[in-house]
Amino acid sequence: MRATFDVRVEGREKILALGGDWTVWTVSDVDAGLRALSGGDGGALTVDVSQLGRMDVAGAWLVERTARMGDEPLKVRGDHESAGRLFAATHASTRKTPEPPAPLLGLVAVLDRIGRAMVSLRDEALHTLEFLGLTLVTLWRVITHPKKIRWMSIVSVMESAGFNAMPIIAMLSFFIGVVVAFLGSRVLGDFGASVFTVELVAFSVLREFGIVITAVLLAGRTDSSFTAEIGAMKMRQEIDAMRVLGLDPMEAIVVPRLIAMLVMTPVLAFVAAIAGLLGGLIICWAVLNVSPVMFVTRIHDSVPVQHFWVGMIKAPVMAVVLAIVGCRHGLETGGDVTSLGRRVTSSVVQAIFLVIVIDALFAIWFLEMDW
Repeated sequence: MRATFDVRVEGREKILALGGDWTVWTVSDVDAGLRALSGGDGGALTVDVSQLGRMDVAGAWLVERTARMGDEPLKVRGDHESAGRLFAATHASTRKTPEPPAPLLGLVAVLDRIGRAMVSLRDEALHTLEFLGLTLVTLWRVITHPKKIRWMSIVSVMESAGFNAMPIIAMLSFFIGVVVAFLGSRVLGDFGASVFTVELVAFSVLREFGIVITAVLLAGRTDSSFTAEIGAMKMRQEIDAMRVLGLDPMEAIVVPRLIAMLVMTPVLAFVAAIAGLLGGLIICWAVLNVSPVMFVTRIHDSVPVQHFWVGMIKAPVMAVVLAIVGCRHGLETGGDVTSLGRRVTSSVVQAIFLVIVIDALFAIWFLEMDW
């Protein structure tokens, strides 16, 4: 039966009388008429359902859109077995579209963006610390129960994130050593102290450049890989499947990557330091006529071994930071590709930022400790 309606006036009351079936299959016939009615004088309507046939949510919503005024209850006349419940359910699920906020201009807009950025920075810091605590607790649980250690996963991550990254790290560190030695020879040569280029290369590479270059490259290469791999698993609902099977994603995914990074980052930092020294040696030999034997001898005599350990002490801390950031952003990926892209970008940027900040804090601390 087709949906029909009629509007009549009884005294001061305007009546919307419904007739026929108001279902998803029939309401299209009366939609245009009801739109014109709702755009009239805007007076309140009383709905008469005494001649109403069947009704579903689509019909109830159409009547709600036309007859309800604000948050006032809909006035209903007549008896119907389901109309009242459908009107109440439709109104409860209807949300008004909020008014768009007025655009901020000038200095107020700048301060608003700064404030939002600070709040976002605070939330990111809290979430990262929370994830760090959860990871450390899980790591302790795995270490105290060695049967839970997934050696195959650890070795696989060590190969992909460690050994496969060794050539690019060694090559870049080599050229960093070349640049430092070349600039040092030119600058120190103006003061007649070009021979101290050897110490300059050793100090900078062993203390700073070796571990920083390693961490930055791992942030761009390995950290993004962690986020992309785990994010893809999250999108394919593999993480949910692991939980259904009774597997803890922290034990199966995060801890093996953390252990692998803890093992490989010091090794890669050592390789980077050796490659940087080799680059400096070649420039000193070619430009300053400092033989390799003299280069090694000056490092042995003039550079304390503590400078080497300063760089090595930073390596495990950088490993924890990289693993935590990469895995956290992967686990927080949404269900779409756009979310995965944002998380990968945020992971790399946040990891590099934390690497630089932590290295600066280490530099200040070692300076105060007279190391």
